[in-house]
Amino acid sequence: MSKLILSRRRLIQAGAVGAGGLLLSGCDRLTRDPKVLDFLGQAEDLHRVTQRGLAGDALAREFAESQMSPTFRANGSLAVADPVYRAHFAQGFSQWALRLDGMLERPLMLPLTALKQFPQRTQITRHDCVEGWSAIGKWTGPRLATLLDLARLRPEARYLVFHCADLYGGRPYYESIDLVDAFHPQTILAWAMNGRPLEEQHGAPLRLRVERQLGYKHAKFVTRIEAVAALDGIYGGKGGYWEDNGRYAWYAGI
Repeated sequence: MSKLILSRRRLIQAGAVGAGGLLLSGCDRLTRDPKVLDFLGQAEDLHRVTQRGLAGDALAREFAESQMSPTFRANGSLAVADPVYRAHFAQGFSQWALRLDGMLERPLMLPLTALKQFPQRTQITRHDCVEGWSAIGKWTGPRLATLLDLARLRPEARYLVFHCADLYGGRPYYESIDLVDAFHPQTILAWAMNGRPLEEQHGAPLRLRVERQLGYKHAKFVTRIEAVAALDGIYGGKGGYWEDNGRYAWYAGI
């Protein structure tokens, strides 16, 4: 399994280098690199089946505090212009709440204070960007599975869509995962990074951590989680901002 994961990382990095001789300065700029995009798209189905068949529910590697990166690079949207977000930010998110809806028996509105009262998981993991850089950070938040158990998914629900407060390139940012990743023990909704509440550039007040996938799946500024039967008809219909606009693979397992 380690060879499979290493091969995927090396191919991504090779594509990034081959496009311009250097690693690019932002994941969005890889949309200009057909080598990376073709690899991510064409290998997706085979990679998903192979990885899940071999790894099952295996955990992503976790690290010691001594191995944490001295700085953790922020990319994508670094700030949110939306006036509702700015008002919540000014209030320290004291009146903010996460919305869970869609194909649920019990839709929920969960204030940040409530999210902090659930059992918390802290994990030190490596964030791997499709661009080729990595950083190790410590994340704290409730398991997504805990919230889904409370909300009670309807039988027809197959995916979760994460709606975000930011616009990127003038378009709403969003991501999605299936229920396999949703119920994985390391899939959490992080409100803290490296022992402190998230900074805006890292997705305050809440971001998804889905540790067995590449960084573009780790949606920041999450405001709403929608349970759906299919991804067709949601924005561009491919399951995420980069999937819609940059031909990225929907499944980005590592």
